[in-house]
Amino acid sequence: MRWLRFAVLVLLATVLQASFFADLNSKPDLLLILLVFFAVYCNTSDAIISSFIIGFAADLIGRTMGPQMISFGIFGSALAYLHRVIAIKKISYQAIAIFITALLVGSLVYILNAIKGEPTPPKIFAPLFGIALYSAIVGPFLFLPSAWWMRKKTSRFKRR
Repeated sequence: MRWLRFAVLVLLATVLQASFFADLNSKPDLLLILLVFFAVYCNTSDAIISSFIIGFAADLIGRTMGPQMISFGIFGSALAYLHRVIAIKKISYQAIAIFITALLVGSLVYILNAIKGEPTPPKIFAPLFGIALYSAIVGPFLFLPSAWWMRKKTSRFKRR
């Protein structure tokens, strides 16, 4: 893995997520999209390391430290191991993986914040569904520029 390129990509996504998308009610989660990208296009150990780093970046722009790093790490690791069994190369599969991962990560962050005693909004599942849906729509289209930046080969346009 090219870790310097990874650091620049995560830093750029973190800044965009914290500044540009902060004003929108339902927004795509760029860091979650990167989590699924690295789980799909990297080997298992690099995907696990990158999922915890991306979770740490998500915690930096969040309210509390810990819940997002734990949930990103758990579900990023699970998705990396799942990718060893099921190929997630088609756009529709990637969108489904982003949608399900967003729902699971958001639910676990909500539960961990509730256990920690942080104030949580009472109706979290409607915005969580919107974020998951927007991330699933936008995410697969961001995979090609991310793959180009990380110098990963995609087989999206190969003949069969």
